[in-house]
Amino acid sequence: MARTRHVLPGFRLSLGFTITYLSLIVLIPLSMLVWKASTGGWDGVLNTITHARVIASLKLSFTTAFTAALVNGFFGLLTAWALERYSFPGRRVIDAMVDLPFALPTAVAGIALVTLYAPNGWIGAWLAQYDIKAAYAPLGITIALVFVGFPFVVRTLQPVIADLSMELEEAAACLGANRWQTLTRVVFPALLPATLAGMTLAFGRAVGEYGSVVFISGNLPFKTEIAPLLITMRLEEYDYSGAATIGVIMLIASFLILFTADLLAQWNRKRTGH
Repeated sequence: MARTRHVLPGFRLSLGFTITYLSLIVLIPLSMLVWKASTGGWDGVLNTITHARVIASLKLSFTTAFTAALVNGFFGLLTAWALERYSFPGRRVIDAMVDLPFALPTAVAGIALVTLYAPNGWIGAWLAQYDIKAAYAPLGITIALVFVGFPFVVRTLQPVIADLSMELEEAAACLGANRWQTLTRVVFPALLPATLAGMTLAFGRAVGEYGSVVFISGNLPFKTEIAPLLITMRLEEYDYSGAATIGVIMLIASFLILFTADLLAQWNRKRTGH
């Protein structure tokens, strides 16, 4: 079988640069993280993983991140649909605002959120009338994670919606389907893989978020202390192996999340042919 000749040679050189770059930037630092976690021995790793405070922080991080991903999945789908299917005044401004969490420093976002949702803030004071506590509570953490994860869902869905032919909706209407049937049986199944992929990316982003959460969470152990903050506190206590162990847990979780997102992307390509 004849070998395919590329117009531009240099595969081996490009592959060599790629492996070297990934090794220096990704593989070697991550391997050092795993090595540092192992310096405390298996007993130290086990004690860190089973510590009640670590379990509570991991549970809070993953629970709030999952809740934020669900919220972003619903409102991100609505936003992407409105931006792609309708023309209205201020559309370009709203489309640009979607990317603000990408550009805005997370610490600035955290200060802005705590200013709004603190008990004396504009929204926090209104919520306090109904005995709802946002800042320094899991609700505030979820709000911050919704903020940082929202663009991932919108930007993942927009190209899929743009490629979704309106002829399918017109054909469903011609066959007697009402709007709800067209939405649930034609439109939403076509958008489901991309929606899940966007939610997975938002979930992965939220799990490791620190800057926008640290101000609004209150950092109360067993109540509002997230895993990234606990890593910082372990470092301040010179417990480097314990901090590295928590970091390895977050690393494994991030890898599984990205692997799931890749599987969902492949599923989407098989369904749409793109």
